[in-house]
Amino acid sequence: MPDISKCLGKIVDISYTDNNLLIFGDNLLGLKALERDYTGNIKCIYIDPPYNTKSCFKHYNDSLEHSLWLNMMKERLIILHRLLRKDGTIWISIDDDECHYLKVLCDEIFGRKNFIGNVIWEKKYSPQNDAKWLSDSHDHILVYAKCADLKSWGKNVKKGLNLLPRTSEMDARYKNPDNDLRGLWKSSDLSVKTYSVSYDYTIKTPSGRIVNPPAGRCWRVNPTKLKELIADNRIWFGTNGSNVPSLKRFLSDVQDGIVTKTIWQRSDVGDNQEAKREVIALNSKDIFDTPKPERLIQRILHLATNPGDIVLDSFAGSGTTGAVAHKMKRRWIMMEKESTCYTHIIPRLEKVIEGDDPGGITKNVKWEGGGTFQYIEIGCENVDR
Repeated sequence: MPDISKCLGKIVDISYTDNNLLIFGDNLLGLKALERDYTGNIKCIYIDPPYNTKSCFKHYNDSLEHSLWLNMMKERLIILHRLLRKDGTIWISIDDDECHYLKVLCDEIFGRKNFIGNVIWEKKYSPQNDAKWLSDSHDHILVYAKCADLKSWGKNVKKGLNLLPRTSEMDARYKNPDNDLRGLWKSSDLSVKTYSVSYDYTIKTPSGRIVNPPAGRCWRVNPTKLKELIADNRIWFGTNGSNVPSLKRFLSDVQDGIVTKTIWQRSDVGDNQEAKREVIALNSKDIFDTPKPERLIQRILHLATNPGDIVLDSFAGSGTTGAVAHKMKRRWIMMEKESTCYTHIIPRLEKVIEGDDPGGITKNVKWEGGGTFQYIEIGCENVDR
């Protein structure tokens, strides 16, 4: 283990590299060192800063005076904003103690127009029976874009985040009762609430039944368009041809994924218990107090990045962001000033590279090992590889 006492605050040169970077030292110095070559190059920033809960954890102190905490965050967020790509996003985990103050600070630095949303992560399953008022069961993840104006990103950009994969349950809703050659489909209501007299007319079903739209509603297409849809076998009157008509929507026509919602349930992205099991499996003798589950970070990186993009975490903790990014074939930069850099992060990354980390998202992404990373002590002359 390097002699930490020799780190005196001198910023070493950190040149742009294809290597993943693990930086030991104060993250404010580290961020300043990145500015020359990485400004405008980071696709996604995820940080899990101290929540300022007025607690002292085993591996870090989480008890700063409120104004000092805000100032600490402001200095770093200003640089993080500069490091983001034009199409980049930042995701910040926080809880109720400082969330709303942090939101105001981020509005100032990133601009209110670039606020994307507040993700609510269900971090606990069971209530805390010793809670004096309410048992908190969630954390916040504040999400900002460097530039939320998608038109400025380039041509034909319609969404700022990737879609989540469709589930088998979603696809199971599609059937093909009439053996349509275009494949699976499901019926959709042909009527709409927005009323128009010209769209309020009677329809004669193949069986001869006369039907009208429900009271106060009208059909979504005019008579001419309806004839075209019937000719194209896109209107379903039921097996016997006497049902109220519905519109056929084919699975092949829907988008490849789904837009994620702002409430993330533990069943989808893991919780504190899952995260604790993951770090215990990696280091059962010195358990990290406040890890995040790998599935949570996977969700963020899936939405915000593509393979090869650079991910930055300047509050690395136990190294979850780098481990997940590595398995997902993203490039990563992590910073940590505490001893967990040696006791948790480096051993964890070595296991990931050696393919000896079966936990977390390993099986899900079919990770088998590989890759490298570069280690740098900020403020020291030496650079270890």
